[in-house]
Amino acid sequence: MPFREVNSKVVEATVVPGRRLFSQRGAMLAYRGEVSFTPNVQGGQGGVMSMIGRRLANEATPLMTVEGSGTVLFGHGGHHVQVIELSGDTLYVEADRLLAFDGALQQGTMFLGSQGGVMGMVRGQVTGQGLFTTTLKGHGAVAVMAHGGVFEVPITPQRPVHVDPQAYVAHHGDVRNKLSTALGWRDMVGRGSGEAFQLELSGSGSVFVQASEEKL
Repeated sequence: MPFREVNSKVVEATVVPGRRLFSQRGAMLAYRGEVSFTPNVQGGQGGVMSMIGRRLANEATPLMTVEGSGTVLFGHGGHHVQVIELSGDTLYVEADRLLAFDGALQQGTMFLGSQGGVMGMVRGQVTGQGLFTTTLKGHGAVAVMAHGGVFEVPITPQRPVHVDPQAYVAHHGDVRNKLSTALGWRDMVGRGSGEAFQLELSGSGSVFVQASEEKL
């Protein structure tokens, strides 16, 4: 595993020759060894389309390519950090919540409206969250950021999970998402979470939720 949790707000990454890591710009706190940090204008392995997706979603956080031999301490803004291990599956995560991830993971972008229909598109307009979610697929580890800690909620076919969109961090598994509102269109304007919107996740997997609705 390339990441070791030092405490709730800092992770240590092991960098070895021939294996890259990607991190959010400004996430490096300290490092030991011969390690280089290079801006990655293509947004990791997702290429240009991945960057376009994040720019349209107002999530154009530049990534840094981390290479060499040594160890790096990552953290950002005093946010809580959670390490998620992937074993061939796909993690869906808000781009601005990514702290660092294994370069062996394949990066892409999913338009939330593709599963959520029209309401998926409304998410970015009213809640302030992005229309696009970053996808990371393969075998490796991901360090994500959140406010107030992260808890994992299982999703089963018999029990879908409803999450406040602003508390959503990431999810994985065979899961479908649908954004819905309990209010009419007139009442919806100006409201971004809680009673106004619910992100419904159904299928088999789990969702990671932060303990606060505060944005990063």
